[in-house]
Amino acid sequence: MLYQQVSLIALVKPNSEFDQHKVVLAQQSVQSEAIQQIETDIQAFWQSRQIPINNAALNKLDDPFIRALALEPQLAGYLQVQNRIRHLMWLAEQDWWQPIQLSQLVRPGKQDPIIADVVKRLWLLGDIETSASESTLLDSSVAEALKRFQLRHGLKPDAVIGPETIKWLNILPAERASILANNFVQRAEFMAQREQRFLVINIPAFEMELFNEGRVELASKVIVGKPYRPTPLLSSSISNVVINPSWRVPKKILYNDLLPQVRKDGNYIAERNFDVYDRDDNRMQRTAEQWSDLAKGPFPYRFVQRPGLNNTLGRYKFYFPNDFSVYLHDTSDPELFERSNRALSSGCIRVQNVEGLANWMAANLVKDKQTWVDRHRDRTRTQWFALNSKLNVHLVYWTAWMDDSNQAQFRNDIYQMHSRPQVQDSESAQINDL
Repeated sequence: MLYQQVSLIALVKPNSEFDQHKVVLAQQSVQSEAIQQIETDIQAFWQSRQIPINNAALNKLDDPFIRALALEPQLAGYLQVQNRIRHLMWLAEQDWWQPIQLSQLVRPGKQDPIIADVVKRLWLLGDIETSASESTLLDSSVAEALKRFQLRHGLKPDAVIGPETIKWLNILPAERASILANNFVQRAEFMAQREQRFLVINIPAFEMELFNEGRVELASKVIVGKPYRPTPLLSSSISNVVINPSWRVPKKILYNDLLPQVRKDGNYIAERNFDVYDRDDNRMQRTAEQWSDLAKGPFPYRFVQRPGLNNTLGRYKFYFPNDFSVYLHDTSDPELFERSNRALSSGCIRVQNVEGLANWMAANLVKDKQTWVDRHRDRTRTQWFALNSKLNVHLVYWTAWMDDSNQAQFRNDIYQMHSRPQVQDSESAQINDL
């Protein structure tokens, strides 16, 4: 039991005393003094991350087995994560993870020599029940297993074997174990320090969860910032909701996104319900042709999009103070939530279940519910509404976790915040022209 716990911690603290602890515990016999030092280091590790263990009074326990139990962290899913890491580390000791080479897309119903290797890899990772077949056909059973694998890795579940699917199949088991262990401890440390009620957006997962007294009361898909316009990691609190927000277009978005559209067609401004203002806040009036010409040179104006059905921010904007001018909001492009990769915004977070979030706030954080209702009547008028209680919000970055079905979930490190996952050298992971 100590060995398994030390193995997990060694993945989080590589090249530390825990690697030596693994060597000691793997021996036939271990001196009691060494056991005591290992127990002390384990306890100190969890304590440094403010994660409680089962029983901190180790010196009062005589039975080493009971002491090992007492040292385990009080974390939901700890045993499941430990078992999955043990399995992955066992796979790492085998010589089975040779690179799978991909030369072309392989679609359901097609044959390819790599299918047998893909099936074996899926079996080793628990996504298919048997690897007995040597068939080279991507049949229905293999397709279903591929879809399960793709869903676990945040990919489009189309059963097509392409570069991203092969990349994840080729990631070494030891690297998977490291990703899972590090994210598990990171999330546990975060949750151990949280209040009873909070909103958390996991950026690589493109997901939002609202926790209330230890359980998830609301969940939603979200859209986050593109890799070159990343959503920042931060903690703040939502204190105001803007109903029917207008949109003051940031300069970067104006120059990078909107003005190229205006150059092509000056009617873009009127069609998207933008008002244009000069530096003195005077509203500017020009023809479509004039706007198109002006957009080709220096542009000393700013855009404000009026509230309404086509407003980019949608019906709601959830404001929380931060240094990055980001917030949560609705969207006028709901079809984007169907994409598997939802790193599509300029930094703000778009919420699919925005009505659910607004309704939860109205039920739990608003006392004057009639005023809340009244301010929804005019769809074209912007209304600020101050909440009676704040809702803490945290933007986090977790690329792996165990889900409610005891399945290991992995996501791409979209902002390259961690070291790149290690894969066996393979040209297949670099196929960019498929």
